[in-house]
Amino acid sequence: MIEIPFEFTSNDLDLIIRLLVSVLLGGIIGLEREKSHKPAGLRTHIFVCMGACLFTIASFYLLPTDIIGSFDATRIAAGVVAGISFIGAGSIIALRGDVKGLTTAASLWVIAAIGLIVGLGNYILPIITTVIAYVILRLDRVEKKWGHS
Repeated sequence: MIEIPFEFTSNDLDLIIRLLVSVLLGGIIGLEREKSHKPAGLRTHIFVCMGACLFTIASFYLLPTDIIGSFDATRIAAGVVAGISFIGAGSIIALRGDVKGLTTAASLWVIAAIGLIVGLGNYILPIITTVIAYVILRLDRVEKKWGHS
């Protein structure tokens, strides 16, 4: 029989579920970006959402109890926002007055926010946000189908 070197609690299960939900929500938006042949696709959106979720879990739920009063956990969320802005900027390309990648950068920004909220344990707001974001991203295809651009 294999012995597990750690104790698995219901809290651990809750945190694992949060991580898996972030993967699912990031994957929904990432799949849409992948199908649209955008530079940041499925894996990028999953990693951003999962990473934001994991940083949130680490900053709010995995801190030793003796430092909670002396540590501002919201600084981690601010760091995620700054970091994702750097990644988003890398997806923006400007050529001869034409700018591409702004929507992908914005979707990465939103997906990071979704991951943060899932990491805090809220599921309704991130699910609704994912649905709204997906619909907004699909509007581009509707516009092209109708001949508008």
